[in-house]
Amino acid sequence: MARTLGISLGGCLLLTALGMVPPPENVRMHSVNLKNVLQWEPPAFPEGNLTYTAQFQSYNSFQDKCKYTTLTECDFSSLSKYGDHTLRVRTEFADEHSDWVNITFCPVDDTIIGPPGIQVEALADSLHMRFLAPKVVDEPETWTMKNFYTLWVYNVQYWKNGTDEKFQITAPYDFEVLRNLELWATYCVQVQGFLPDLNKTGEWSQPVCEQTTEDAETTPSWIIAIILIASVFMVFLLLLGCLALVWYIYKKTKYTFAPGNSLPQHLKEFLSRPHHSALLFFSLPPSGEDEVFDKLSVITADLESSKQSPGDICSLGASSQQESLQPVSEEGTQATGHSDPPTSPVCL
Repeated sequence: MARTLGISLGGCLLLTALGMVPPPENVRMHSVNLKNVLQWEPPAFPEGNLTYTAQFQSYNSFQDKCKYTTLTECDFSSLSKYGDHTLRVRTEFADEHSDWVNITFCPVDDTIIGPPGIQVEALADSLHMRFLAPKVVDEPETWTMKNFYTLWVYNVQYWKNGTDEKFQITAPYDFEVLRNLELWATYCVQVQGFLPDLNKTGEWSQPVCEQTTEDAETTPSWIIAIILIASVFMVFLLLLGCLALVWYIYKKTKYTFAPGNSLPQHLKEFLSRPHHSALLFFSLPPSGEDEVFDKLSVITADLESSKQSPGDICSLGASSQQESLQPVSEEGTQATGHSDPPTSPVCL
């Protein structure tokens, strides 16, 4: 032991004397859920005050990621998740530096899949489980590890608390149900991500334990039936109300933009009288017969015209005769539709 320490100390003194800086030691990539951090350990260098520079290869040249840092790690999570990346790091002291230490790293292949989240709910003799894939840093909040792989399933193992026997199933989706479990028993569940095409498994989650219950605590079927019938009835009433509203809007719109034709007011008053309506109904001529009408002229004259010349008496006589004939002609026309022509006085 003392000999090994002496050799190491002698080597350091020799390197210092020759002006050479030793490179970083144990250079490695620590990656969990695509959080990629290059890590290393400081070399044995008695002078101290060492700094480090880490770079990544971009096409044909290297670019600095961490320069003159005193930390022993550098975050490369911003690099593309696909493809191989060449990374390197060196030690620096004053104006001197060590040789580069290179490593090659592929994020999607080399990263460690962290434990998924799990939510468990006990319903009667079953456990309903919901899985949450690990999230990825420097990506949208909704992105998880599932978005970067073609095939992703969950390995689920469960056991009755207090026993050593474990059962394992594979869940292809984010939801799974364990059925036909023992009533009033406590079961524990844990899950891990699994990539079938790469045959790569992730880390197990912490166990979550829940106790099953009795079937009586589930909702009775008759309550479900009543709720279903009430829901259908409410939907029917809602649909009926919607139809009535549509019909009301249609009628209002039709009346507003197309009010239609209506009878004049004097005809409405005439037809509203019962005897007129019946008379009009029975006085309609049979179809096929020609209707005959007479022309009626009404001549009005002033009574004082009797004081005028005898030559105007004829006109007055004719007017009086027409006035005496007017009521008869109106009733006769309504009753028969035909009347004799009136006689006019002859004046010389």
